[in-house]
Amino acid sequence: MVKVSLDHSMRIRHFSATDQVIPDAIGGLEHLEELRLASNALVSLPDTVGFLSNLKILNVSTNKLRTLPDSISKCRSLVELDASYNGLTYLPTNIGYELINLRKLWVHMNKLRSLPSSICEMQSLYVLDAHFNELCGLPSAIGKLSSLEILDLSSNFSDMKELPFSFGGRLNRREVDLSNNQIHALPDSFGRLDKLEKLNLEQNPLSMPPAEVVKEGVDAVKEYMSKRWLDALLEEEQRSMAAAAAAESPQASTPKAWLARSVSWVSDVGGSLVGYVSGGQTKSEKDSILDQQF
Repeated sequence: MVKVSLDHSMRIRHFSATDQVIPDAIGGLEHLEELRLASNALVSLPDTVGFLSNLKILNVSTNKLRTLPDSISKCRSLVELDASYNGLTYLPTNIGYELINLRKLWVHMNKLRSLPSSICEMQSLYVLDAHFNELCGLPSAIGKLSSLEILDLSSNFSDMKELPFSFGGRLNRREVDLSNNQIHALPDSFGRLDKLEKLNLEQNPLSMPPAEVVKEGVDAVKEYMSKRWLDALLEEEQRSMAAAAAAESPQASTPKAWLARSVSWVSDVGGSLVGYVSGGQTKSEKDSILDQQF
């Protein structure tokens, strides 16, 4: 039998369960702000949890959940969701489209093979912890998470082999843990993470950046990847200018004219490298345009 004791603000203060079931009636607590159900051997949550429109904190960690109800996406006031230490194999498809106020998401110690693409719409997300799952990769638009500062994707072991190009998109990450995976190379966009303070790349067969750079620490990795990012910018500009030159008059497409434009652009974008390496915010016009691609 489930027992729930409430205070006057309708906030759960104590919960005990002996039959591993939460009653549907819990959906009637429309003013509920915190629901803490950790360590109750729960095997499921009722769909009525979606009626808790004022719920801000939901803790269902250390249970036996294999899924979360789709209706959880209706809890639009959620700020913190802890579903760690369960047996989750997937998250609701639309979870990111609805939980726009979510700041902290803990889904570590589960059996997740992937994260839904909608998670990239969580513009308020500050912490994402998905370590010790079976993740094979990340959504391609992960770079859209502009508020994300703390990311833990460690210990997905042989399943996590690569990161999407957008990984360094608009993110303001300060702490990243990618240890104990099978990542061979960081994407060039990693060089844009100028605010990065803590980085763990241990136990990965990395070739890019080289092991000697990784051993020197986060600042060395940032500098190395920043230079690669600038090289990527230069290559893209060269391809763009070559294509434009082909469409121009023979005189405008001469090597001399092309070189003049290249020198002008390199002068403009060169400052971006200094900004990245020094931790500043300097960006070239080209880099700002590329921001729109993430």
